[in-house]
Amino acid sequence: MIEKSVSKWLPLATGAQTQQTPSHRFSIAPMMGYSDRHARYFLRQITRHALIYTEMLNAQAVCRGDTAYLLRHEPDENPVALQLGGRDPDIMAEAARHVEAAGYDEVNINVGCPSDRVQAGCFGAALMAEPTVVAACITAMSKVVNLPITVKTRIGIEGSYSYAGLVEFVRTVADAGCQRFIIHARTVWLKGLNPKENRSVPPLRYDIVRRLKQDFPELDIILNGGISTLDEAWDALSWADGVMLGRATYNNPYLMATIDQKLFGSDTPSPGRAEILNRFLPYAERELTIGTPLRHLIQPLLPLTHGTPGARAWRRYLSETSTGPNNGISALTRAEKFIAPSRA
Repeated sequence: MIEKSVSKWLPLATGAQTQQTPSHRFSIAPMMGYSDRHARYFLRQITRHALIYTEMLNAQAVCRGDTAYLLRHEPDENPVALQLGGRDPDIMAEAARHVEAAGYDEVNINVGCPSDRVQAGCFGAALMAEPTVVAACITAMSKVVNLPITVKTRIGIEGSYSYAGLVEFVRTVADAGCQRFIIHARTVWLKGLNPKENRSVPPLRYDIVRRLKQDFPELDIILNGGISTLDEAWDALSWADGVMLGRATYNNPYLMATIDQKLFGSDTPSPGRAEILNRFLPYAERELTIGTPLRHLIQPLLPLTHGTPGARAWRRYLSETSTGPNNGISALTRAEKFIAPSRA
């Protein structure tokens, strides 16, 4: 699949493309339970230029909890955007200051999460019905940081969706200073569907996002939802300002092995799977010395061999190693024997 699509990507990869193509042209979505710092560091060994998002952090926790622990990340994770959840403009502004000080490249406001916990805090997807609250947060945050303040949202709330309502939301938030919207091209069910079902049951409406781009040509409109191949991403990039992939990168991270060359014009050869593992090993060794459980480091590695001979043996070995008695760095070093020789 990747080899067959090369010619379609080559027109973007000319000259000093890495200096001209913004990282948000291809981004990796915030995913609760996955987008932790270990997964982000692993993904960064595959692509140097795509924008990687953290999982959502509660702004209240960032301000009142263990801020240094919550915001910890490796400098060479960048470009990386941190996603915040909240609705109080003062707290969101304070959290944004911490995010900027920690060295992140963007602050993103979650206006799409439908979980009961998030709804109980009256933020996430519930904020689609309150554009003035989102606008107030944008205004407050923009006053105290120089980072881009962006919004990730759905096209509307099931049962009350209208295109006019989506336009009003975008216009209100854009007038407050937001210039980039990541649009998950589905409505959201606040009742009746759990978060997993909300990622698949509401139908995809790319036509709505495309129409939004036509009506707001001055804004960056990033398409999210259902994109699972580079061919699909390329098709969307013909009209959208960027694409965001989520579960596809979780299930098959090697999908992105050629994205730096095809989209960002990198002259560096695409890494093989064994090379990606070896790039990750020094980080894993550092983390093990400070007490990080091996199972946390193994989790993002499990799908690295997706679709290759020996993939099952690779996953079985890592899974058994994560809880076995020999769970030091040597266990990861030995894992290379399960990787079939390959290049992107």
